[in-house]
Amino acid sequence: MNPSNFLKIKNKIPSNVNILAVSKGFKSQEIKIIQNIGHNDFGESKFQEAYEKQLILKDFKQIKWHFIGRIQSNKIRKIVQNFKYIHSVDSFEKLQKISNIACEENKNPFIMLQVKLSDDRNKGGFNPELLKLKWTEIRELKNITLSGLMTINPRGLSPNENFELFKKCRSLADSLQLPDCSMGMSGDWQEAIDAGSTWLRLGSLIFGNRT
Repeated sequence: MNPSNFLKIKNKIPSNVNILAVSKGFKSQEIKIIQNIGHNDFGESKFQEAYEKQLILKDFKQIKWHFIGRIQSNKIRKIVQNFKYIHSVDSFEKLQKISNIACEENKNPFIMLQVKLSDDRNKGGFNPELLKLKWTEIRELKNITLSGLMTINPRGLSPNENFELFKKCRSLADSLQLPDCSMGMSGDWQEAIDAGSTWLRLGSLIFGNRT
C-alpha cells in the first residue's frame, strides 16, 4: 500500500467532499498508515472484523468508525455501541430499533438512510416514495442524528447512468433537507462528486486490492 495514492486522491476532490477509507478486509496496520498521514474516517462492513480492529487501535482516539455493511438485527446493539456513523440503515424497523437502543445506551449515532434507486436484487434500501411517506414519523425518532442518504449503484453501469442515479439520491436528500449523500466508490467516485456526493467510500483506490 502506498500512502501517496491517498494524498493524490485527496488533492483531486473538492474540499466539501469527505473520504471514507473503506478498511474492510485490510489489517489494522494498514489503517495506522493512513491515520498517520492525518485521515481519521474508516468504514467497516462486518462487525466482528471491525471490533477486533477497534480493540487493537483503541489508543487511536481520533479514529471515527463508520458502519457501512448490511445491518443484522441481532447486531444492532453492538453497532450502536461501537460506531459513531451508520451508513446502511435500509428499513424503518431497523431505524426504530437503532433509536430505541441508542436511547438505552445513551448514544446518538449519525445516520445515513440507504435508498434503493434501481431494480437490483442484490441491494437493499428504502423505496424513495415510502421514505417520503414515513418521513414525519422518522424525524420524531429519538437519539439519532439524521445526516443524509446512502446509495450503492448496480455494477456495470455507464458513467452517465451512474451520474443519473446519484443525481436522484442528491435530489431526494435535498427534498428532505438532509446535507449528506454517501455515494460513490472506487469505480464511480467522479460521477458521484459531479452529482453532489459529500462522502466517497473508497477502498481499493486507497489500500490497493484485497487479498
